[in-house]
Amino acid sequence: MKVMNEPNTAQEMKQVLEAALLTASEPLSLDDMLKLFAGRMERATLRMLLDELKGEWQPESAKSTMELVQVASGWRFQARAGYGPFLARLSPEKPQRYSRAAMETLAIIVYRQPVTRGDIEQIRGVAVNPNIMRSLQERNWIDVVGQRDVPGRPSLYATTRTFLDDLNLRSLADLPPMEIFTQQDIQLEL
Repeated sequence: MKVMNEPNTAQEMKQVLEAALLTASEPLSLDDMLKLFAGRMERATLRMLLDELKGEWQPESAKSTMELVQVASGWRFQARAGYGPFLARLSPEKPQRYSRAAMETLAIIVYRQPVTRGDIEQIRGVAVNPNIMRSLQERNWIDVVGQRDVPGRPSLYATTRTFLDDLNLRSLADLPPMEIFTQQDIQLEL
């Protein structure tokens, strides 16, 4: 196999990016991808190459089973949604199902962050089960981001980049407005 020299053309640079993104186990940030080129590339050029690469992986291309997406922590290749049911057969694990209480707690954290357990309890009208908070933290969907400056200094909770990545979101601004959920009873299975 021939060892590639430093990429000089845009096509060679896209090939390096494609190889890195296809083999990475986690999304790659722009800073990570700039390391591929030993600091000889501008961020604007990298963004342009990523946009071109994304276009080359559109459904009408021969490689339409995969897509290049930008999520909160960077860029990644993923299988298109239509292939999910087939790929799920490879994993014997059932997706974790969350109770209504867990989903309500997560929704409050997502839309009102940062919040304390007391805030969540006040909104829900019931005590927060510590197991719910623990499971959301173990999944790395929420984390403590500080303490409120009041007596007792309660922990403040907010969502993580992992939460955004798992939901294929770049930022919280990509979430649907809260009003959608108050107008209709929507069930989320994650």
